[in-house]
Amino acid sequence: MADSGQAPEPPRHRRPAALFFEPPADRPDEEHFFALETITDPKELLDRATELAVAFQAAADRSVEFQAMAAAQLADPGRFDALPTAAIADRAGWTEDYAAKMIDYGRELLRRRP
Repeated sequence: MADSGQAPEPPRHRRPAALFFEPPADRPDEEHFFALETITDPKELLDRATELAVAFQAAADRSVEFQAMAAAQLADPGRFDALPTAAIADRAGWTEDYAAKMIDYGRELLRRRP
């Protein structure tokens, strides 16, 4: 790359972007995705799209943890209404093997909770 004479930007730490979005009432038929289509500067577009990608990944990771904890709670043999692994798998759209792994993961997460 050619040197532009500018000092390199210090690395920025990414934090998840806010995921709140409401489409404008004056254009209800147009497709909008967090107003990315309105950003014309490619640097700004890359930054905002990256923030959203990080936020969605963080949300997905956290959601999986909650899925696992819920599965573990549903499978808890101490509950009078405990579900078998097959029923949890069916409810979540998982295979039984995956449900068993999620139940184990959820139990570990619940053990670590304060």
